[in-house]
Amino acid sequence: MTATSEQFTVLTDGSSTSARGFKAGALAAGIKPSGRPDLGIWASDVECVAIGTFTQNAFAAAPVLLSRERLANPRAQAVVFNAGNANACTGDGGLEVAREMSRLAASHLGIAPELVLVASTGIIGVPLPVENVREWLPKLEITPEGGHAAAQAIMTTDTRIKECAVSLDIGGREVRIGAMTKGVGMIYPNMATMLAFIGTDAALEPAFAKSALKRVVDRTFNMITVDGDTSTNDSCFLLANGLSGAPTLTSDHPDAERFARGLEVVCTDLARKMAADGEGASKLLEVEVTGAASEADARKAARAVVGSSLLKAAIYGADPNWGRVFAAVGNSGVRVDPGKAALWIGSVQVARDGVSTGVAKDVASAEMKGNEVRMHVDLGLGSGSARAWGCDLTEGYVVENSAYST
Repeated sequence: MTATSEQFTVLTDGSSTSARGFKAGALAAGIKPSGRPDLGIWASDVECVAIGTFTQNAFAAAPVLLSRERLANPRAQAVVFNAGNANACTGDGGLEVAREMSRLAASHLGIAPELVLVASTGIIGVPLPVENVREWLPKLEITPEGGHAAAQAIMTTDTRIKECAVSLDIGGREVRIGAMTKGVGMIYPNMATMLAFIGTDAALEPAFAKSALKRVVDRTFNMITVDGDTSTNDSCFLLANGLSGAPTLTSDHPDAERFARGLEVVCTDLARKMAADGEGASKLLEVEVTGAASEADARKAARAVVGSSLLKAAIYGADPNWGRVFAAVGNSGVRVDPGKAALWIGSVQVARDGVSTGVAKDVASAEMKGNEVRMHVDLGLGSGSARAWGCDLTEGYVVENSAYST
């Protein structure tokens, strides 16, 4: 384990099953044409307080509709998931497939179907082959060591798994938070993320769990973009089983803020990993906005910058065309005084009071040649601040998406 601060310890082999009582597993059910693992279950030994955030896309997928309906009662114990098929734009038949997946998983686990959530990812508009689920799900083995396999099975065009876990002290007891995510294309979260499963052995009061997840999602998963497209399947689940033995956290508990910060540490790490693994990407872009009139303005401005196709192309070419940054901020709708704005590329200040500092182009370009590029915009108006993450735009993105369905 590697300590990150006095309050949090990052678990070096952390996964979505790092918290007590969580287990997972996956196998290849033939849903993906590649023959790679594509069907799995992530579950707790006991019933959990469960909270979810979902896509705001009007064409929400069947698993989203079912899971959203079930979380009206904030209790769940498992998620059954698949990759290779989104089960989106599939009508009433798709909804019945999602329900059958939950029934099959519930039977396998020996729990009520109402305690099983469903998540799918992959191609849109194609019926999910439920016969594959019927055949293979009963053969699925789930274990406390199965987190890494599950993280691999939710991948679509991801090139690497995305996991993180931390431990922290709550009321004198060790509490763990472990999570996995997927998503490198059709990424512009407008509520949560593509797929994110977060498990904790903390005991959480439902109202606190809901507020903590919303705050963290707004600061992390809602601050990434790869291509500006919001998926039909975005789902983020937080399950808390209380098996740590720590006291139940409410919003006014003295350790509530510590838990929320631990949750943010995990989700920030995963958000960065998703942006860095964007389809075709060669560089991670991190943009920090300070001095905004409000936090809302800072968030909007930062997202506008990382979402600019012109800037993303410039990042790829290590071209310090900094005017594109101010252009994106100026078009974002936030309050701006051009005469007060400043901009840094890495450690080099390229603009002050809205105009160039005269720094040599090659000096600024050198700050853009690594696999991570940082930019800092200070609007000089207030105390609002935010960070957003994205990636460069390369030929690889076009290649990946010009033949996705074939």
